[in-house]
Amino acid sequence: MKILITLFLFTLLSSAHAGEDEIRKSLQSKFPNVKIEHIVKTPYAGLYEIVIDDQLLYTDAQGEYVLEGNVIEAKSRRNLSEERRRILFAIDFDKLPLELAVKKVKGNGKRKLAIFTDPNCTFCRKLEKELSGVSDVTLYFFMYPIFPGSDEIVRNVLCSKNPIKAWDDWMLSEIAPAKAICDTQTEKVMALGQKLHVNGTPNLIFGNGIQSPGFLPLEELEKNLNETRKKQGTS
Repeated sequence: MKILITLFLFTLLSSAHAGEDEIRKSLQSKFPNVKIEHIVKTPYAGLYEIVIDDQLLYTDAQGEYVLEGNVIEAKSRRNLSEERRRILFAIDFDKLPLELAVKKVKGNGKRKLAIFTDPNCTFCRKLEKELSGVSDVTLYFFMYPIFPGSDEIVRNVLCSKNPIKAWDDWMLSEIAPAKAICDTQTEKVMALGQKLHVNGTPNLIFGNGIQSPGFLPLEELEKNLNETRKKQGTS
């Protein structure tokens, strides 16, 4: 497996001894206009993880270097950095403006999943087929038109008499929604996506607020939905 890790090294003021407070002071002295949101020692390589401007970075125990990249566990090939990003940048699901989304309830609807999706996204359509096998979930589709020609399809879906049926017809059967015109809130959805750093579709947000960019197969969807329920104590 070929792993590309980009490391950007910046010389920082040295610290007499290791520690979160010392590292913060060192970084803050070197970059006074930067907000250091988080400093925690990792269990590997003597590194400390830091968060600056919603970006996960690493520094050494003396605060002499800043490293950008992914930490990969060689034996399991787990991307430890990506796992940490999902936890560190988790969203408060209950604070999402769900009124901007198209809602679909399946079964008892107890599990929750929000999805930023595009009607011309191949992996979004692939995801829809996997979601067909998921039950007992409430889905919130944030229509996020970033592909050419998607604006019109999204508008036609949102302005239809039954948006979720129009969406299912298009995504699962390639039946185009009838042309329709009305006021939509697509601009607000686009602004929300930018705020949440949604850079592509599909982008999933589970009930525990953890984001998962990209396609997930049915098994992974069920695993994440069930883990969310367990953590919320509702299983």
